Amino acid sequence: MCKGLSSLPSSCLEKAKEMRVKLSHLADAHHKHKVHDGKAFQDMETLLSTKSGLQVFRGFLRSEFSEENLEFWLACEDYRVSPSKTKASSIYGQFINTDAPQEVNLDAETRESLLAVMDSLCADTFDKAQQRIYNLMAKDSFPRFLRSAHCMEAIKEF
Repeated sequence: MCKGLSSLPSSCLEKAKEMRVKLSHLADAHHKHKVHDGKAFQDMETLLSTKSGLQVFRGFLRSEFSEENLEFWLACEDYRVSPSKTKASSIYGQFINTDAPQEVNLDAETRESLLAVMDSLCADTFDKAQQRIYNLMAKDSFPRFLRSAHCMEAIKEF
């Protein structure tokens, strides 16, 4: 049965109170930085649309060994603008093939559907796979990025 906080030594309670105060100050400072930096890091779409945002996010992903996600997303953006069989083959070989040097994390169904359409390419060939990787970055990498030293340093530079 839980005895509550009264069973803890007073020194632990004091340290917990100090930590709570410090954390609230950090949270306030973080919020002020987010507001101060303008719109550059407010969401992932905005981040990816700016040269400086891309550069900082790429550096963060590189430090986490997941830069291939951004590189794949950018390659798909380039392909959508000017599709070609050469670009499609390059994207498939670089990111999608199971032994690709920068293999991205795609489910088997998406991977197989891409293989099936590689002979009948169009501008939206990679859309589904690109969206899956975008969602992965938005839900996983981007929140960690916002809390990272990479982001904080970039905000200070603005």
